[in-house]
Amino acid sequence: MPTDRPVSYEAFGAVGDGKADDLPAIVAAHAFANTHGLTVETKPGATYHLGRRALTAVIATDVNWSKSRFVIDDTDVENSRTSIFAVRSLLEPVTLAIPRLTRDQHTLEIRPPRDCWVRVENSRKRVYIRRGLNQNSGTPERDCFILRRDGTIEGDIDGNYETITRVEARPIDERTLVIKGGVFTTTANRLKAEKGYSYWSRNITITRSNTTVEGLTHHVVGEAEVGQPYGGFLEVNRCANVTLRDCFVTGHRTYTTIGSAGKPVSMGTYDLTANEVVNFTLVGVRMEAICDPTLWGVIGTNFCKNILLENCTLSRMDTHQGVSGTYTIRGCTLGHAGLNAVGRGSLTVENSTLNGRSLITLRSDYGSTWEGTIVIRNSRWIPGCGAAVQPHLLNASNDGQHDFGYPCFMPREITIDGLVIDDRNHPKDYAGPYLFTDPDGAKTGAATPPFAYRPTQQVNLRNLTTTSGKKARVSPDAVFAAKVRVVEAR
Repeated sequence: MPTDRPVSYEAFGAVGDGKADDLPAIVAAHAFANTHGLTVETKPGATYHLGRRALTAVIATDVNWSKSRFVIDDTDVENSRTSIFAVRSLLEPVTLAIPRLTRDQHTLEIRPPRDCWVRVENSRKRVYIRRGLNQNSGTPERDCFILRRDGTIEGDIDGNYETITRVEARPIDERTLVIKGGVFTTTANRLKAEKGYSYWSRNITITRSNTTVEGLTHHVVGEAEVGQPYGGFLEVNRCANVTLRDCFVTGHRTYTTIGSAGKPVSMGTYDLTANEVVNFTLVGVRMEAICDPTLWGVIGTNFCKNILLENCTLSRMDTHQGVSGTYTIRGCTLGHAGLNAVGRGSLTVENSTLNGRSLITLRSDYGSTWEGTIVIRNSRWIPGCGAAVQPHLLNASNDGQHDFGYPCFMPREITIDGLVIDDRNHPKDYAGPYLFTDPDGAKTGAATPPFAYRPTQQVNLRNLTTTSGKKARVSPDAVFAAKVRVVEAR
């Protein structure tokens, strides 16, 4: 086998007719490419069937899938939890001893041999103790960051760790691995979930830092009346500096089951996910039907740092169990499921059009907490994709009766500098949009709740206009409205 030219799937037995199972040949081709440091290139006119077997092709070198097509039939599979492709580093993990960390710490005395993505955990403390129909007992406190060879930290530490029970360190490859092209079509599974659910994979997982995916397309067909949810066709986990560029993704049909509280719940199902990623970037990622309410929001993330969406068209952007650092939406269009946030840092929306029922929703199942600032600049909001709804710019709800494992904050300061609210279609007797819902459910004379929700201190308004001509109000609850200082600049 030549070791001085790109590797093809056909050299290892792939047929590419869309019928024969090509996955074993694909696995072998990538294994050879990884051993010899070669790129992989496919035939533009080929259609590769990825079969039903529980096999994973490990990608550790550049790939050019060009215009090749890939068929994934999930109606009959050997193991629904097995990824089809796994983008991994060939570098071995590093052992680091980190006894403690303090919030916003910028350096460590440790000098790793390479820059590393690092994850620390304190299993003795639980956070994100979820409330509601999907209630749970939370998850161990954890943090992820980049530790440079000189001991500096990128991604400031979110909490104080007097105890660290586990440290994981993965070296960061200096060279960026690039995956280009590929048109994937998944025929969805049709399994019914009587109670609870299990996420399907049959996807591309990325755990290698410094990875870029360009021009990949994913379609979903064959969805029936029932089905199990998906954890993300492009699933990025535990790494740093990953960019998805000019990709096309597809929303999944929403199914229901019985949740942990014993009542019916919708099952979240995704085409994109990111978990514990430092510096996660989407540029020019797009989809269709962004205002179709039968489709679940296309993306979900957990415990990420520094998220950037630029020139994207998606049904929503969501940070489930927190984001920290910078969370930026720039030049984007977001659909019916809107922009959701929980976490800490700076949330910025600029030059974008949003269609959610609220401009920004702070997830109430995790305490509606955003410890930091929000800036909205030169943007447009069409509440409910143009439906006749009462607009609330910031949707937050926390009555202070539940312990989420951390103190909960409303944004300290909100700045709006150029926002058009397109509320031409509105309910009867409409008197204008609200800046806030009734976040804490406060009532005059009520006792201080055990886990009090800290209100916004100040809202700065400049160039906030409505299509209806109605003036924006603070909140339907006068008690809360009195707590917020609103500064209107001319």
